[in-house]
Amino acid sequence: MKRIIPGVALALVIPLLALGQTVDEVNRNRDAIRQHHERLNHGDVQAAVLDYAADAKNHGRPVGREGLRLVLEDIYTTFPDWRMEIVEIVAEGDSVVVRCTVSGTHRGVAKRSVNGGMLLGVAPTQKRFEVQHIHWYKLRDGKIVEHRANRDDLGMMRQLGLLPQLAQP
Repeated sequence: MKRIIPGVALALVIPLLALGQTVDEVNRNRDAIRQHHERLNHGDVQAAVLDYAADAKNHGRPVGREGLRLVLEDIYTTFPDWRMEIVEIVAEGDSVVVRCTVSGTHRGVAKRSVNGGMLLGVAPTQKRFEVQHIHWYKLRDGKIVEHRANRDDLGMMRQLGLLPQLAQP
């Protein structure tokens, strides 16, 4: 049994070394994303934007910090109490993947095509939503260089009363 444990540990570490990432770097990446989510949950857009590299991409598009600032400001305009609570976090190599519960109350009018563009110009419903998201971050030198997400925009829209509820079988 004692020989199996080192073998398993080595099997886990070798892929990380092959990617040029040490266990410490992977842990730092995970911690950087945890801190990023803490900044977001405090509504600190300016600090959260600094977590991104100057040439960061969002959903494959080069937008830089300024583009991400505009997106985050629009989210907080639309949902002043917006939160992203981490449920699970996994880190490997330069990637950190987060499954989170996202919530907020629709109190403002979106001016940008965020959240699938479905809230652009929509009057506030004053309703609260809570859905699951998965966010995938790539980091370089402690900064987020790429972000992608899968969101439950339809679930959010139903909870906000902007789409009909699903029929029950």
